[in-house]
Amino acid sequence: MFIKQRSFLLIIFIFSNTLSAQNPGTGKSLLYHFGNKHAKNAISITNARPFQNGGYGFDFETAEKVSVEENAILAKESVYFSITIPEGNYKVEVQLGSDNATTCNTVKVESRRVMISEEKVKAGQSINRSFTVEVKSAQINSEETVKLKDREKAALNWDKKLTFEFAKGTAIQQLTITKQDTVNALFLAGDSTVTDQDLSPWASWGQFITQYFNDGVVVANYASSGASLASFKGRKRWDKILSLIKKGDYVMIEFGHNDEKRKGENDGPWQSYTDLLKEYVISARKKGANPILVTPTQRRSFKGDGTLNETHGDYPDAMRKVALELHVPLIDLTKMTTRLYEAWGDEESRNAFVQYPAHTFPGQEKKLEDNTHFNDFGANEIALCVVKGIKETAVGLEKYLIKTQEYSPENPNYVKNWTLPISPRFEATKPDGN
Repeated sequence: MFIKQRSFLLIIFIFSNTLSAQNPGTGKSLLYHFGNKHAKNAISITNARPFQNGGYGFDFETAEKVSVEENAILAKESVYFSITIPEGNYKVEVQLGSDNATTCNTVKVESRRVMISEEKVKAGQSINRSFTVEVKSAQINSEETVKLKDREKAALNWDKKLTFEFAKGTAIQQLTITKQDTVNALFLAGDSTVTDQDLSPWASWGQFITQYFNDGVVVANYASSGASLASFKGRKRWDKILSLIKKGDYVMIEFGHNDEKRKGENDGPWQSYTDLLKEYVISARKKGANPILVTPTQRRSFKGDGTLNETHGDYPDAMRKVALELHVPLIDLTKMTTRLYEAWGDEESRNAFVQYPAHTFPGQEKKLEDNTHFNDFGANEIALCVVKGIKETAVGLEKYLIKTQEYSPENPNYVKNWTLPISPRFEATKPDGN
């Protein structure tokens, strides 16, 4: 009878631990320990268990790519580890390192948001890093939801789990995940040059800027490929931001690429575009938040003399005028990316965009030659431009930046020095928008 009772209590204990692995309360932590050695008061991952809906484990059939050590797991190729978890903001503390080998560690979350980039740890040592991540839901309230596009519905940003991508060579010892209800947020509203692109080789500055912030702020990226100010509002993405944004938060607003294509009677830079920019700014301020306007990134369109064509018309000027009239901080990304591409020149700048021969990636039958959308290297360079803009506007967001080397668009980095591992999930079809 005693044995049966103990067995019943053990089942209850395991069941309650499974639930707590999905629903940490505010201030309570989930602790995952990786390796053959069991850890006290932790969920021990002693083998490469596959992910199951409602639980946790290695996702996308990558369990076989994990090497289990005594006190860590080592990614032999990029591996994914997912945890079923509710919507919210979470502080993540990561312990990195291997007893057996020197490692170079890269961690991305959700739709390829870079959180830790190539951190080197010597064999037998470990380091601790922390960041804050948003797990989002399309639900706004009991009656309204964000109107996702079909391609977005399968994206990691919008599923009901938190997914980590550990790049090849990354050694994870522990993950501690703690719900954070009061953390300050930086919301991103924009188009395909800003959004978290779910699949390689497409990338945006919004998913690379995350690595340059400390854990005192969470980047909540609601940008969407193909979005204009009007469609962003129509698909209720702005409503979603307004439902979450609070006093002291920040919101960056970058549109233009797709607004230019709207040909209605009231459309244009000095009409609906200007009106909607003002509406976004005023509604964010009513919530006590701090709006920041960001002019659109340039397209890669060179003249014969090595300078860029101006493809955005009056839209950057219209945004600059709104910034002046409403006293809104402005990051002039149009001007910075103009200087950036011209510093590289026509040929070298190709290396920042999705331009690859056929069969470079799985399922890619035709060459890719895009002059709007960035690859990982290009997205990181744009993110560094935005970081520069944050420092120069000095509206308080700069206090959350991790110290980095000073960056100048006139003296950019070059792809020959770029070593960050690319994510293995690919798509040959370009994002919406141009």
